[in-house]
Amino acid sequence: MAADLSRRSVLASLAATVALPAIARARPVPVPAPASAKAAEKIAVDARPLPSFDTRDPSRTRFGSLQYRSGLVLTSTYRDFGGISALRLDDKGEHFVALSDKGMWFTGRIAYGGAIMTGLVDVEAAPILGSDGKPLEARGWYDSESLALEDGIAYVGFERVHQIVKFDFARDGVLARGTPIDTPAGMRKLPDNKSLESLVLVSKDKFKSSPLAGMLLAISERGLDAAGNIQSWIIGGKAPATFGIRRTQKYDISDAALLPSGDLLLLERKFSLFGDTGIRIRRIPLTAVVPNAVLDGPAILEADLGYEIDNFEGIDTHETEHGETVITLISDNNFSMLQRTLLMQFTLVE
Repeated sequence: MAADLSRRSVLASLAATVALPAIARARPVPVPAPASAKAAEKIAVDARPLPSFDTRDPSRTRFGSLQYRSGLVLTSTYRDFGGISALRLDDKGEHFVALSDKGMWFTGRIAYGGAIMTGLVDVEAAPILGSDGKPLEARGWYDSESLALEDGIAYVGFERVHQIVKFDFARDGVLARGTPIDTPAGMRKLPDNKSLESLVLVSKDKFKSSPLAGMLLAISERGLDAAGNIQSWIIGGKAPATFGIRRTQKYDISDAALLPSGDLLLLERKFSLFGDTGIRIRRIPLTAVVPNAVLDGPAILEADLGYEIDNFEGIDTHETEHGETVITLISDNNFSMLQRTLLMQFTLVE
């Protein structure tokens, strides 16, 4: 317990020196990666198990609407590993595509022992490339915070420059060259460090009946409208449309994902020098996402520093062969020795 209290006090002090930066999901993820991606650098990632989520009661497994499955603390000697700000899984929850906020791709596979995650294997890293074949980080487009991936096309959102870049991931994998897409004018007015944080691509195949099928949802971290709601956009229709998300309890949005049922999950976090630190997941029906709407929904998980949390910035979902819905979270360690890269999974209990 003493060690845990020490960790919590250290994390609380980070608010004075670390600005927590801040992921959407669509599937299927086109894995394994094509042959051209094999030029990526192979790296080793170590994984230490986290047997419990509640540091005060390790025997507890139920948290809100979620059941804790397993967790890992990830580390690597690879210099650029860390800062994970987005994660997309395949339909089985095994192969992943992730990105860091320093303009890097990471791909690989989650290894399991039954339902328990045991580590990461076949991990590769590569810089995110621009249309000229050079790393986007070199031109200052390094704050890559959000990822959507559907039918072999990847969209990456860059904070600060307020850009969304499109990649033919099915053809070229991590060697794909990105092309910026047109973004709504209002997006360019977002705060530099509270800008585009989440991308969700609504699958044409899985949500055929939805008027949002094939469209991209772009959600800011804390770009507020005149009423204090979080600014968001629907991209892909005849013209971009806006909607808002009600901001409550000082939470900021760090990622979003769609459940197989079609509901939207919002991953949120707050960090304060005075100890008001935590994470939250809200659930909102996709049918509520319409132009000019202001969205809100119940929390299915809320946790403070009494739990094994960190700067969670990535969320995704998948279904197991037994029909269970699994929610996966990953944290951004800000490349700090005082923070951790956590990979966690929960089962959704309806």
